[in-house]
Amino acid sequence: MDDGLISLSGVWFAYEPGRPVLQGLDFTLRNGERAGLIGPNGSGKTTLLHLIMGLIRPSAGRVSIMGKERRTEADFREVRAGLGFVFQDPDDQLFCPTVAEDVAFGPLNLGLTHAQAHEATHRALEAVGLAGFEGRLTYKLSAGEKKLVSLATVLAMSPKVLLLDEPTAGLDDKAAGRLAAILSSSGLPYLVISHDHDFLARTTNHVYRLEQGRISAND
Repeated sequence: MDDGLISLSGVWFAYEPGRPVLQGLDFTLRNGERAGLIGPNGSGKTTLLHLIMGLIRPSAGRVSIMGKERRTEADFREVRAGLGFVFQDPDDQLFCPTVAEDVAFGPLNLGLTHAQAHEATHRALEAVGLAGFEGRLTYKLSAGEKKLVSLATVLAMSPKVLLLDEPTAGLDDKAAGRLAAILSSSGLPYLVISHDHDFLARTTNHVYRLEQGRISAND
């Protein structure tokens, strides 16, 4: 059986007793897949990403990442080194004074030397079209630039998979188009939560719907 890169089987989760958000959810993201996830507000889309990253744990069911069932914090520390999670709000992700410090934080945390982290930072910023932004103050960036820096922070860690939560929220058409081009040329599998159907049409090869606690194919 091919469990894929990410596989959730029979997953249940509730923030409050008796009010499950996810109800026996099954989902698999396979190698090479570029998937979109849609669904009503409050349906549990962000909850799903948090479960994949181990930020919360299911009350029942199985979470497997990169061929291994993940249960403990130690399991998920390994997961977080291989998955790049781009938050919906870049201000939740960017906390250092300068762009270079934010992008280098992850590589340094993985044990790279300062020279290696510097090189990873340069490559990541170049990949998102922000070469030369190293010394810029993060809080002075535009919304679109912050989104791209957030993406650079995960690309600098050489992830195997990307998870993106509403990446076009607050972006104009030009910035959204730039982000779509970057994702499409990244060569990485990814799962994108978005209400932007045009963006999903440009960046994904499968779209799934999360509703009433379960996922179904939308295309």
